[in-house]
Amino acid sequence: MDEKLQKVLARAGFGSRREIEKWIVAGRIKVNGAPAKLGDRVTEHDAVVVDGKKLAPQKTVKEQRRVLLYNKPELEICTRKDPEGRPTVYDQLPSLKHGRWVAVGRLDLNTSGLLLFTTDGELANALMHPSARIEREYAVRVMGEVTPAMVKAMHEGVVLEGHLCRFTDIQHFGGKGINQWYHVVLMEGRNREVRRLWESQGMKVSRLKRVRFGPIFIPSKITKGRFQELPKAEINKLLSAAGMK
Repeated sequence: MDEKLQKVLARAGFGSRREIEKWIVAGRIKVNGAPAKLGDRVTEHDAVVVDGKKLAPQKTVKEQRRVLLYNKPELEICTRKDPEGRPTVYDQLPSLKHGRWVAVGRLDLNTSGLLLFTTDGELANALMHPSARIEREYAVRVMGEVTPAMVKAMHEGVVLEGHLCRFTDIQHFGGKGINQWYHVVLMEGRNREVRRLWESQGMKVSRLKRVRFGPIFIPSKITKGRFQELPKAEINKLLSAAGMK
């Protein structure tokens, strides 16, 4: 079955369909050795090359699907290239002969912890879609005294920029003095949602680390800046969470 070229490349994580249409016009994409044209459709048998790099056949991607778990340090950005030359989360990942690593969501500059990458853009998109309702768990260090009223408010929900945001679970994990650790769980993870929920209660977040994404927990042996490849059993858990076979 053939599909639009921009749909295939978007699924593989190269960019949005609009971005890829611009790449086609700019001559950055070839199909079977010839410059691609708007409206081109391709099958898994066609050879697609983007900026000189060959796209892995989609059948192969699904049969040899790979997923990495990366422990992101603070001050790394979730982009492929940074005009300011700052380190990115892609710098430490292994190179691929075909295709590219697709990030499953992102973490902001000052947030560390679990970040998943896959060679399957379809899986990444399914995991990120709000309909999947996948839990994200964070370890949070906050400064100040947390009252039961604050916890109740964050459980019930706070309207932030027109969206009702809430934690589905909040557990105290100890601490000393004004520095207290909590584990919180939410479903979507909008931009800075964890920090903004605490800030809505007048609290300041001094440390933030993601420790779980759906069924996948970050192992203690994977230190900051290191990664591990997930075994098939763990990948199957993600497929199930995303509603994919």
